[in-house]
Amino acid sequence: MKIALTGATGNMGREALKELVKLENVDKVKILVLPNDKKRKNEILKKCKPFKKKIEVLYGNLKDLETCNLLVEDVAYVINLAAVIPPKADKHPQWAIDCNEVGAKSLIQAIEQLSVQPKLIHTSTVALYGNRNHIHPWARVGDPLLVSPLDVYSITKLRGEFAVLESNIKNWAVLRQTAMLHTNMLKDNMSDGLMFHTCFNAPLEWVTAHDSGVLIANIIKKDSEKDLGNKFWRQCFNIGADGRNQITGYDTLNDGFKLIGGTTKNFFKPYFNATRNFHGVWFYDGGKLNKLFDYVSQDVEDYWKQIGKIYWYYKFGRLVSKRLISKFAIKRLFKDDNSPAYWYKHNDNAKLVAFFGGKENYENLPKEWDKFNLMVDGKTPEGEKLDYQKLKNSKNAKLIDYGFDIDKKDSNITKEDLIAVAKLHGGKLLSKDFKTGDVYQKLKWADQDNFEFEATPFSVLRCGHWHNCTYDTYTWDFDRLSKKDKIYAEAWYDSHDKNENYIYSMDENFNAQIRTNK
Repeated sequence: MKIALTGATGNMGREALKELVKLENVDKVKILVLPNDKKRKNEILKKCKPFKKKIEVLYGNLKDLETCNLLVEDVAYVINLAAVIPPKADKHPQWAIDCNEVGAKSLIQAIEQLSVQPKLIHTSTVALYGNRNHIHPWARVGDPLLVSPLDVYSITKLRGEFAVLESNIKNWAVLRQTAMLHTNMLKDNMSDGLMFHTCFNAPLEWVTAHDSGVLIANIIKKDSEKDLGNKFWRQCFNIGADGRNQITGYDTLNDGFKLIGGTTKNFFKPYFNATRNFHGVWFYDGGKLNKLFDYVSQDVEDYWKQIGKIYWYYKFGRLVSKRLISKFAIKRLFKDDNSPAYWYKHNDNAKLVAFFGGKENYENLPKEWDKFNLMVDGKTPEGEKLDYQKLKNSKNAKLIDYGFDIDKKDSNITKEDLIAVAKLHGGKLLSKDFKTGDVYQKLKWADQDNFEFEATPFSVLRCGHWHNCTYDTYTWDFDRLSKKDKIYAEAWYDSHDKNENYIYSMDENFNAQIRTNK
């Protein structure tokens, strides 16, 4: 059996490749590598040395259809793990477009052309859910997809996922990856202002790259031995940690700083980081995949123990003044154009509004921790009392209403369900004919602005897709749309004032822009 794998040089891809080549019934894994990525290719081949003969390297770019044709030829499975993620997606937005959107569509086209199609596993992202906080920290696959303004990564992943869901591929599965712990995380986060985007009170669910790789291999093993049918194929899942690893942005930084004998409060100030416009949730349905494939074996504590062994020399940081570390390791990144301090200095109003609600809100952030309210300390951002442990218990989860009974089987979905969901979105179902239960039938809808689009009931009801300008342009108009769309409003107004009336966009050079909607 042959398998095609994209993203093999990435954090999840490396782990997936290591596990795939161990499978006895896998004869060959074809990996797609960028021509300028030969160094990383050599590194992963070295780690897979006992199974090196099983790996076939194809050089090319995912956006090229000819390359994709060669990749998918004569394989049983295509696993698309390729993605350009932040900070690279922020620095080089065209790379994100070429890989996450155009690349996904080229791969789909290559598979659709085959008379005998391989099965496609496509990885998407938690970033589709946009910003969350203590009001709705838990999300399900069907939640509204409110990609964070000015985030090219999430908007390209949104479009790539939608293309898979609406494709003519017979067997596909979409897996939305949560925040991922990997061995390069510390190095990556210390090279850019991206870490200042992490809201201290953001709910984050972590899964390790190792466990993610095991998941991919377990899917292939189980399905190749016995076709999983509609238990897995033509379904969308959240890759979660099955009830483990639900923490916050503050906790995440705190765990990292323990390596050098400190805490977040030792090295950061409350005004360093964004207060909204991040992307993180706890997965209410994060255990579904684990029940099928039993891949979760590591928790956050396991990960940091591993990092402590790999980067053993970090412990010598305990001998250095915490003030000096903050000055020379953290504050030096204020000069990076991806940091809030840089936006403030250069009057980047679009980003200050997107990430803080405005320049004045940024200026008024507390300078010391005793004035800043943390969820982990039992307070909401507004200073009200919060039972943090109760919030973390999924049994107490406040969930978003989609306008229909989500516990219904697909076979029982009716036209009335479709009409109800469209109405709650502020739109309409235009198609007259719908056979009860035919959730993969292409139907016509009208969105909040009466724009006509086509989508299956599965994409809309089960996966949270609903047309808006992010599907076609680099424009985020959720302030206005949420005034019409009750499903959007439930999540959007958790971190945006109902009086806000901004339109965020990017110009032809991907410079952030903002204007007031008149």
